[in-house]
Amino acid sequence: MLALERRNLILEKLQDEKRVVVSELSQLYSVSEETIRRDLEKLEQDGFATKSYGGAVLNENVGIDMPLNIRSKKNVAAKQKMAEIAASLIHDGDHIMLDASSTDLFIAKAIKNKQRLTVITNSIEIVLELSEVPGFNIISTGGSLKEGYLALLGPQTEEAISSYYADKAFVSCKGLNYEHGIMDSLELFTSVKKVIMASAAKCYLIIDSTKFDKTAFTRAGNIDQIAAVITDMKPDERWLELFKKKGIECHYPKACPQNTV
Repeated sequence: MLALERRNLILEKLQDEKRVVVSELSQLYSVSEETIRRDLEKLEQDGFATKSYGGAVLNENVGIDMPLNIRSKKNVAAKQKMAEIAASLIHDGDHIMLDASSTDLFIAKAIKNKQRLTVITNSIEIVLELSEVPGFNIISTGGSLKEGYLALLGPQTEEAISSYYADKAFVSCKGLNYEHGIMDSLELFTSVKKVIMASAAKCYLIIDSTKFDKTAFTRAGNIDQIAAVITDMKPDERWLELFKKKGIECHYPKACPQNTV
């Protein structure tokens, strides 16, 4: 087993159990305790874990962006609900943009029954997911591959995205804050999201209920830059009032497409 594979498995275990023990991991993966300690040191350096006596605990800071294989297993029910709503808003023949997020991967899975879609994305996972759908035009942005994320990032990615103008774009974030707007954890991802939001006639923000009133390290944009919000449950009244005031649609389960604000 490669070290990266083992660290990903340890991270999955941390995500599930919140803490791990060196001796148990050593036996589980048939490697020395010293090897496990090095794995935990690497996870701590990356911001995913905090070492403790005999093991490590999960860093649950909202500003830390987990690898895709971990994120895709979190809040699955919420992501499926939001993906179904997003799919209902996508029409045959649309040109859409999907960012390299686990939520947008669920959207990709939900739109396979559509016809003649053009999908522009910086996600390798989404490209693979849709690669064999008949009649779809899949455009990969190119760019530099971010280790552990299956995301294409950097100036080449941003230039490619900016050369298109889609009907609809779907972006995710780590937090939506009254004062600071749309927030994300990594600058490279934030830069791409900014370009995506500027490259579509209508931008949908996909955000689960846990991310309202949260902050993260970088600002991706202002609330005014989005045309609609898709979430997994009805937001608080203060958010609904803000969306109504700004003319932003809000879609949530059992409220789409009719019951929106």
